[in-house]
Amino acid sequence: MLNNNINLVAILKEYGIKPSIQRIEILEFLIENRIHPNIEAIYSILVEKMPTLSKATVYNTLDLFAKNGLTNRLFIEANEVRYDIRTDRHGHFKCEKCKIIHDVEIYNLDTEINKNDYKGMIYAEEINYRGLCEACAK
Repeated sequence: MLNNNINLVAILKEYGIKPSIQRIEILEFLIENRIHPNIEAIYSILVEKMPTLSKATVYNTLDLFAKNGLTNRLFIEANEVRYDIRTDRHGHFKCEKCKIIHDVEIYNLDTEINKNDYKGMIYAEEINYRGLCEACAK
């Protein structure tokens, strides 16, 4: 259960999202479980608590959260979308053995592109690393 100092309804409203029981539960899950979950992971855990919850509701809620800037979509694998409640600039490291995705701080990385070289519109930046985490490398 979240610390009472965190007002989930206020967070949703801050991002222009109308609060509902499902949206509050999904937001609470993302804040409490910083595991970069996919839709299936969120659904399988929350459906036990909310038997009427559908995958469509989870999908639509996460889509709304991402469109409003409350979460980021992660495309670490080509066939899977994961969600990150942390929206500041950072990277991700995926352990190829245990499959856990870790947040990675980015220091002194200049990714500014020359506007003369590229005239298109960039709407996202992702920095992903792969390898073995400390536990799996032993």
